[in-house]
Amino acid sequence: MVKKVTISVAIAVYNEESNLARCLKSVKDWVDEIVVVDGGSSDKTVEIAESFNAIVIHTDNPQIFHVNKQKAIDACKGIWILQLDADEVVTAELKSEILEKVKTGVDGYWIPRKNYFLGHWLKKGGVYPEYTLRLYRNGKGRLPCKTVHEQAQVDGEVGYLKSDLLHYPYANFAGYLAKAEAYTSLTARLWKDQSIKINPITTIKYMIAMPIYTFFNIYIRHLGVLDLFPGFVWALYSALHFPQAYIKLWRNK
Repeated sequence: MVKKVTISVAIAVYNEESNLARCLKSVKDWVDEIVVVDGGSSDKTVEIAESFNAIVIHTDNPQIFHVNKQKAIDACKGIWILQLDADEVVTAELKSEILEKVKTGVDGYWIPRKNYFLGHWLKKGGVYPEYTLRLYRNGKGRLPCKTVHEQAQVDGEVGYLKSDLLHYPYANFAGYLAKAEAYTSLTARLWKDQSIKINPITTIKYMIAMPIYTFFNIYIRHLGVLDLFPGFVWALYSALHFPQAYIKLWRNK
C-alpha cells in the first residue's frame, strides 16, 4: 500500500485577526493539519484559528519571531510542512502545484512570492519574484532563528515552484512604517551584537553609501521605476533602513 502524503501548515501569529482567516481559507480544504503558535494575542486571533480546527499552541512573543515559527514546525506531524505567514494566501494554482510536487523525491521547494504594496502588486525592483523556502519534508527544514528575514535551511535537494504565493504585508502605509520601525530596531541590535562601531567609516557606509546604493539598485537597476509611485516609495524606504538603524545603534552604544 502506498503511504498517503500528508501536509501540515505551520503558522506563527500575534494579533493577526485581520489576516488569519483569509490565509486559513486558502488551505483548509486540502491540507491535513494546521498548527498555529500564538505569541499571546490580545485580539480574536486564537478564536479565528480554532474556528478552522487548528491546533493552537500558546507561548510568548519573542523579538525574533522565527522562534515561534520553528515551534510550529516542530509540532507538525505531516510528511510535508508548508510554513506560512498569516498575511499570505495560497492561490488555486499554487495549491495544485504543491499537491503534485509533494509526490516527488525532492526535499524542499522555493516558492515565488508576490507582494501587495500601496494598492499595487510589485513586479520589479528585485521584489518579484521574491523566492522564499517554505515547503519541505518534515525533519528536513529548520529556521536559524537569528534574523528577521532569514530563510529555512533544508537538508537535501531543493527545487522551485512556479505559482505565486500572495503576500499582503501591510494593511496601510502606517502598518508599513510600524514594521519598518521594528525591523530597524532588529538591525541595530544585530549590528551591536556584531560589535559594529560608530566611527567615520561606518558613518559614511550606513548613512550615505548603503542608502544610495540600495535606492539605485532597486529603483534603477531592477527597474522599480516601472512600479510607479509604489516602486519609488519601496525603494526610498528600503534605502532609509540603513541610516535609521545606524542612528538607533548610535543612541544605544
